[in-house]
Amino acid sequence: MTTVTYTIPNISCGHCVHTIQSEVSELAGVKSVVADLATKQTVITFDAPASEEKIKAFWRRSITCCSLRVTW
Repeated sequence: MTTVTYTIPNISCGHCVHTIQSEVSELAGVKSVVADLATKQTVITFDAPASEEKIKAFWRRSITCCSLRVTW
């Protein structure tokens, strides 16, 4: 199991948190997604077939809430 943490400076509301958690959780292999409004970080835990590359690609094409940008 792999865990990664991403900084997302544009998290600004509960809707952002909900969108991140619900959208990323849909990826096959993703075990947990915890987005934190206060720290502006998201912690994602995953196994295969998910990978960092797949998560990043998914994020770029699917996460559009509030212009969320990730610091990789």
